[in-house]
Amino acid sequence: MSPKSVLLWTMQAAVFWLVLFVPQLIVFLLVDEPPTWELALLVATLVIGLVHTAVEPSWRYRVHRWETTPDAVYTLSGWLSQEWRVAPVSRIQTVDTKRGPFQQLLGLSTVTVTTASAAGPVEIEGLDQEVARRLVEELTSTTQATPGDAT
Repeated sequence: MSPKSVLLWTMQAAVFWLVLFVPQLIVFLLVDEPPTWELALLVATLVIGLVHTAVEPSWRYRVHRWETTPDAVYTLSGWLSQEWRVAPVSRIQTVDTKRGPFQQLLGLSTVTVTTASAAGPVEIEGLDQEVARRLVEELTSTTQATPGDAT
């Protein structure tokens, strides 16, 4: 993981909570005598949003890990609920890279490894672009050299 992934997750959390907070604030300011529960909701949204934005990104960074070997791709992700995934190379069907607006701004990428698993694809978030590029090349060549039908 790139240390810049902490900033990415902070930005994502801040946008999420701002989308919730700003409309509440506008309604609160437009009402002549807002009820007490509206103020309580506004304060709760602000406090929970600030705590989440301050804690979650660094916590995720401490948990998130990934590794590739000639046999498999391993990932550990999450923060409150953590998930350990193993994708055997012989089951890999596609390897993709995606970059959202914040990732582009920070020079980060997400590598998605799709397998024949019902659990869905394995995602490795918060990689520097160059690391992601090399990982995709490595997994592609390893997958092509591995016998199996990826099912």
